[in-house]
This record gives sequence, structure tokens and C-alpha cells, in this order.
Amino acid sequence: EHPSTLTSLNNLASVLQYQGKYVESETMHRLALEVRRKALGPEHPETLASVNNLANVLQYQGKYDESEAMHRRVLVWGEKILGPEHPNTLASINNLASVLQYQEKYVESETMNRLALEVRDKVLGPNHPETLASINNLASVLQHQGKYKESEAMHQR
Repeated sequence: EHPSTLTSLNNLASVLQYQGKYVESETMHRLALEVRRKALGPEHPETLASVNNLANVLQYQGKYDESEAMHRRVLVWGEKILGPEHPNTLASINNLASVLQYQEKYVESETMNRLALEVRDKVLGPNHPETLASINNLASVLQHQGKYKESEAMHQR
């Protein structure tokens, strides 16, 4: 339960994820989450980071429903604890939009992507890398819906 041990456990899980070892990564992320939840509480920012990390590796495995539920939980807690304009909250919006797009829930994904773009544009500025990523994400979901002109306009923005 020592913070350094938890960080190492989380880092190992991330390395496994980057290597494509998703099952092993999921196991390590679940362990890190369980320990952080017990040691820090369910709403601590590091616990939320563990939920987010687990949700991401679940998405990579195609476990979209579980991933979506976790991303929604992180978003609610992030808005409550960190605020709606905090970079981690904005990342949560982006992550939720991503898993929604994978599930072909394009309308809701578009809504979330528009929100992420709007707030990132306001808070980070129009040329920040995360704002530019939001533009690309929105353009992608627009394209999936057949909104080609709007998608093209986003790409040219």
C-alpha cells in the first residue's frame, strides 16, 4: 500500500498494456485499483486514474460496456472533485467519447467530442495538442456518421 509500490504497480500495468499484453495489464490495473481504493478511498484522484487506466485496457480488449461504465464513473467523479475544466476531466470526456464511437454510438460520441473540444479550446487554446486531438476526434466521428462536409471542415480548422 506504499505510494511508491502503487505507482510501480500502475507503471508495470501500463508497460504491459503498451506491449499489447492486455490480459496481464488488466490484472495489474485491477490490483492497483483495488489497493488504491482501499488505501486512498474511491474518490481520490489516484484512484480515479486507476479506474481510467483499467477502462482503457478494457476498451483495447473490446470490453466496451464495462469500459464505458468505468469511463462514465470517472467523468462524474472528475467533474465533482477536479471540476469540469480540469485537464483530467477533459481527458475523461475524450475517453468516454472514444469508447462510445467504438460501440457505434455516434450521436452521443459526437456530443461528448463537441464538449471536449469546446472546453479544451476555451481552457487550453486553439493550438494546444489536446485541442487539436479533439478536433481530429470530432472529425472522425462526423465522418463515421456520413457528415463528410462537416468532417472536412473540422480537419481544415
